[in-house]
Amino acid sequence: MTGQTRAQILEDELLIVRHSGEIPEIALNATIHYLQEDPEGPGLTLTEVELRCLQDAALKRCREIVLRDLDPGNRDLSLYRGIRRTIYNWQRMQAFLGRIGSRQDDFRDVVRKALLAFLHREAADVGTGKRSSCINCSAGELAGFARQLGCDLHDLPPGWQQLCPAGEDQE
Repeated sequence: MTGQTRAQILEDELLIVRHSGEIPEIALNATIHYLQEDPEGPGLTLTEVELRCLQDAALKRCREIVLRDLDPGNRDLSLYRGIRRTIYNWQRMQAFLGRIGSRQDDFRDVVRKALLAFLHREAADVGTGKRSSCINCSAGELAGFARQLGCDLHDLPPGWQQLCPAGEDQE
């Protein structure tokens, strides 16, 4: 070890995972490898509690990434990737949850509410001519995602299909 205590080493790695890039699971796996197996690492054997803390840090970052593209304030920023990316990140997070044996049912409600609020705002802004639609997925993809989140399609704004790119499948 480098003179740091176990707690300091773990805190540093938690920060790395928590503030990782687009794929927190990769940062998590790299951290676990470094902590336990890397010849240049500290050679720790992680406890279940330590492992769960690292996984929780990755999940917090996953949640931020999912919600990032459902924030209407981000639509015109370079970090915005669109609803299609939200769907992809949601699916990736669900797979990660399955791999670590965790459930995040409460987050489903957060994402559902964020999606509905986003779509209503987008429909209002497009309807008043403030902007053109930034929706980058098909109506079918959007409807499927809404259903995964437990949305009734009647809760989506009237004419939501027209927010989707022309020529894409319609729901």
